[in-house]
Amino acid sequence: MATSKLMRAIRVSEFGAPSVLKLCTDLPVPNPGEKQVLIRVHACGINPVETYIRSGSYARKPSLPYTPGSDISGVVEAVGDGVCLLQTGDRVFTTGTVTGGYAEFTLASEDTVHKLPDYLDYKQGAAIGVPYFTAYRALVQKAHAKAGETVLIHGASGGVGIAACQIARAFGLKVLGTAGTSEGMQLVFSNGAHLAFNHKEKDYLDKIKEDFSEKLSELLNGSNATSGQGVNVIIEMLSNVNLSNDLQLLDFGGRVIIVGSRGPIEIYPRDTMMKETSIIGVALYNATNKETSECATALFAGMETGWLKPVIGPEYTLDKAAQAHEDIINSPGASGKMILII
Repeated sequence: MATSKLMRAIRVSEFGAPSVLKLCTDLPVPNPGEKQVLIRVHACGINPVETYIRSGSYARKPSLPYTPGSDISGVVEAVGDGVCLLQTGDRVFTTGTVTGGYAEFTLASEDTVHKLPDYLDYKQGAAIGVPYFTAYRALVQKAHAKAGETVLIHGASGGVGIAACQIARAFGLKVLGTAGTSEGMQLVFSNGAHLAFNHKEKDYLDKIKEDFSEKLSELLNGSNATSGQGVNVIIEMLSNVNLSNDLQLLDFGGRVIIVGSRGPIEIYPRDTMMKETSIIGVALYNATNKETSECATALFAGMETGWLKPVIGPEYTLDKAAQAHEDIINSPGASGKMILII
């Protein structure tokens, strides 16, 4: 498909503060290559990892200039040679893009494009990719969480956190979540958590240690919440703050799954020895094709049965992308998935 159309998109020409996110209004609409799909973008999810990449602090750096964004939803505009499963007009969402999602149009490889069910809108479609695939990888593929185990989700009111709450509850786990505001705590409750804690309160760790077993036992009709010892799995969004404390909360054989970190932290390794606990990192880009396919199958089952329900938080227009990146770092507490409306 040859085109001379122009589009708006965010471009990053140097790594740095959010101000390096610049809106360009005269970029050419790309043409799909072999096994590629051109998508008219309706919404794009904004992920914390995109702030790390933009700052230049992430391990994997794109070539400059680049357009951020991997999780988009929209309509197929055109398909390249060899595309078999998609056609013009399909409603879709992506788990990756070739040319970036902070744009009016984007290219994506066919294997990263999925049809968006009619009962999910474009905003929800843009909230599936990184959050739900990361949450599933963390809980199932890395923590090997089993029904009946207890999981604590730190930062449970954000995109990955809400996804983890929904998946964990659907898979039969006992779910604890933390948030930084009362609104966030209500969001955690309404998305599957049995108990919620405010991590801004000074004594919230004591509440988890001392109170949750009894309270959760009552909620679960008398069943033992954590064998009286601690939680089995912790999904950690801010390990540079919480990791040392996390190790104190684990049961024997417990696992901390690190999803996010904004700096270093000092821990006492002996804390892992006493209960033979594990610290496991998660990076979605390491997933094999088989693992990604497994995840997609599980999540589509969640869409069909109704437990996968993305929650949308703050919304921004394309020209406010820099403000969105500022807010990810500085907001008092997450409240759903942050998205760009395009």
